[in-house]
Amino acid sequence: MFLATSVVAAVPLVAAPAAFAATDDVTWTVRTASNDLGADRTNFSYALNPGAHLDDGLVVANRGTEAVELDVYAADGYTTSTGAVDLRLAAEEPVGVGKWIVVPQHHVSVPAGQTVEVPFTIDIPADATPGDYAGGVVTSLTVADQTANVNVDRRLGIRAGIRVGGDLAPALALDDVGVDWDGGAVPFLFGDATVHYRLHNAGNVSLTADDTDAVAGPFGWGEVDATPGDAAPILLPGESWQRAVRVPAVAAMGMIWASVTASPTVTDASGSTTVLDPVVGSAMGWAVPWPLLVVLLLAIGAAVLGPRWVRTRRRRRQDAEDARVAEAVARSLAENAVPTAAAGRSS
Repeated sequence: MFLATSVVAAVPLVAAPAAFAATDDVTWTVRTASNDLGADRTNFSYALNPGAHLDDGLVVANRGTEAVELDVYAADGYTTSTGAVDLRLAAEEPVGVGKWIVVPQHHVSVPAGQTVEVPFTIDIPADATPGDYAGGVVTSLTVADQTANVNVDRRLGIRAGIRVGGDLAPALALDDVGVDWDGGAVPFLFGDATVHYRLHNAGNVSLTADDTDAVAGPFGWGEVDATPGDAAPILLPGESWQRAVRVPAVAAMGMIWASVTASPTVTDASGSTTVLDPVVGSAMGWAVPWPLLVVLLLAIGAAVLGPRWVRTRRRRRQDAEDARVAEAVARSLAENAVPTAAAGRSS
């Protein structure tokens, strides 16, 4: 796999496959050398045991009209946040493939229209741990961008994958599984759930995974399935890939359970793939329809307190009526008592 890129100052390298870079600053191409290891290889791929030694080479072709001066070095590989395989910058100290591949010729001058083969060696440490390692061989040209007042690093490289022999133990783990429910556009009925988790390569072999997600209520009621919108990349040993999968139209059932099923796939040295036993993870979350609860609480409050309020209001009205009648009777008696007292005095 060829890599073409532009790096400005400390911006990380972003790998993009290309046989030739479409830019005025990159006038050269790279390819694998033709030797006993093969001809027209698309990348460097090796299966070596600890302590092994190997010789190989990189061919640089100058398509421009002027000689090109290039730095050449080996670098470790890693998976970027976009899922692409990238190579570390020259300033980063290699610890794996970038250290095992030694390029004696650190600088090469390629005349216009000519090709130059750059040999390199591979030495696997005797105590190397079995498993998969990624890296590559890079050619680099640093040019000054007068407009932006920065140095721009143009790089072309070829990936190198090394599988060190020994006990291979592929393993996939699901870490930090969780689920959230947002209430959705119709809060009284349904909402969208989001299942969070990390696909973690816990073994020593590169792998990818097909993962599916499901969210259900108690006893599996209302289960809704979903799949991620994009496939998981190939993860090197120790790497992780963060997922946030949207599961639409999950009913508001108070409590919900999310389950994740991931089937890891491993590719062997011959290119054959093997699907391993699936890994399952789960988590519990809340799907509480708060607006509906408020309405229910108001309804319950009205059902419980309403009759009491009516009875109290009726009693108050009755008490007020009784008081009014008593006052009227008392007033009437008082009015009738005055003439009687006067008549008694006259007699």
